[in-house]
Amino acid sequence: MKICILENDIFDAAFESEFKRPADFFLSLFKYVQVDWYFEVFNTKLGEYPINFEKFDAVILTGSASDSFSDEPWIVELRKKITELLKTDQKILGICFGHQLIALCLGAQVGRSEKGWGVGRQTYTCHQTVGMQDWGGDEISLLASHQDQVKTLPPGAQLLVSNEFCPIAGFQLKKNVLCLQPHPEFIPQYSEYLLNKRRQKLGENLYDRALKSLSLGHEGVRMAKFLVAFVEAA
Repeated sequence: MKICILENDIFDAAFESEFKRPADFFLSLFKYVQVDWYFEVFNTKLGEYPINFEKFDAVILTGSASDSFSDEPWIVELRKKITELLKTDQKILGICFGHQLIALCLGAQVGRSEKGWGVGRQTYTCHQTVGMQDWGGDEISLLASHQDQVKTLPPGAQLLVSNEFCPIAGFQLKKNVLCLQPHPEFIPQYSEYLLNKRRQKLGENLYDRALKSLSLGHEGVRMAKFLVAFVEAA
């Protein structure tokens, strides 16, 4: 299968690891679950897009430090591209910023959370899916890093995962759009790096709780297998 990754950020070089760009987290995760996929990466902040989306079996939108509702020219252009893509049957996955931007393009309300930052390991309730396999459990724990949220479900969408802090942490529209607020692709070391970077913004109490939560692990691989099943479903 051919997969397009729309990379929506420039990697912070201060994080020293084998990962050199945001897309590398996804490449590593899907390699770990042993999918036979071919990837092409396009950085939307640099104005990079495929000439033709139709040659891909799925499009993945990554996270970003930017706001999905921003008037930055590159984000306005991305929203235009995704709005047009959503008129097709193309399979689309959105993660964090990607989740929010797709929801916005579908007519949902997106904005700053009144509850502040969602960080560290978060546990979500799993809801019924549309034409998909069972979750294999009632809950799933993933790594999060966001201060914006999808506040209303897009018209016709099905809620996938939620918790008290983030009631719309994932949704599915028909059999071709699947979006998640948390990051299945993150590794704990990167979450720790982001926590340290934003420590002052978060405050000591939230910082300490989130940092301690990382030792409990997360279920990114389980979610990756779910995403693979979604993409490969007929």
